Amino acid sequence: MNVCDVQLFLTITEAGSLSQAARRLDISAMAVSRRLAGLERELGTRLLQRTTRSVSLTQEGIEFIPYARALVEAEEGAKGLFSPDSKGASGLLRVTAPSGFGRRYLLPLIPELLETNPDLRIDLQFSEDVVDIVGRGIDVAVRIAPLRDSSLIARKIVDNPRVVCASPDYLRQYGVPATLSELTEHNCLRLTNVLQWTFQSSGQSTSLSVDGRFSSGNVESIREFCVQGMGLAQLTLWDVKKELSEGTLQEVTFMDVDAQNLPVWALLPTSRYLPQRVNVFIDALKASLG
Repeated sequence: MNVCDVQLFLTITEAGSLSQAARRLDISAMAVSRRLAGLERELGTRLLQRTTRSVSLTQEGIEFIPYARALVEAEEGAKGLFSPDSKGASGLLRVTAPSGFGRRYLLPLIPELLETNPDLRIDLQFSEDVVDIVGRGIDVAVRIAPLRDSSLIARKIVDNPRVVCASPDYLRQYGVPATLSELTEHNCLRLTNVLQWTFQSSGQSTSLSVDGRFSSGNVESIREFCVQGMGLAQLTLWDVKKELSEGTLQEVTFMDVDAQNLPVWALLPTSRYLPQRVNVFIDALKASLG
């Protein structure tokens, strides 16, 4: 299999059309079409559906993407291994992460990663949604959620229990709830799509519907209003670790339930032929979170 044609296929999926891919590669659209057809003949399947203006991946094309990237990256890694000019990780690292966690813990990693790896480029995208990392060409997705069964590879970065917290002023004024049922007597600041707060009891998950006068889809907003004394919030430890250590927030624990753990995960499209840039990023994240 011609690795250049495999790279061409990846370029087409990123560009969204044969003509755009041709411009990126500085060859004719006819040459792009001919080489793609040759790759499909070799594989014995259609990878892309073509129209005059765009292309879309077939199911076979979606399944081929991680193998295509592995082939291209394995060749790049082999070349870099014997290159006298090779300095650390190289290539484009694509990462997606929740915005609150990403701004607080990923952005500070970027300057040193770029400085110590001169041939590395990083595309960091913040999203609260579950992103199709295979279809979008993402190398690493940082997620803080229970993992669903999938073909993705998951690496745990650090434990991350849910934490109910409030400012010391709020707790002095309204009291400290001791049991789960007492939460109904408090103003609960919640994430917009999280109608219930979840805990563990006797090894099982248990939830309680909560309500309050403010909700937001943004973790930073909930944290800030919580610091200002506007109510209780349930966030994860790494969302409020700084505030807990500074004393601007105080953890609230309950007699009848325990905290649910939501580890920080690094999700990968494949574990085969992982590029050095992916391992370098994961190692840096683990080290920064201690």
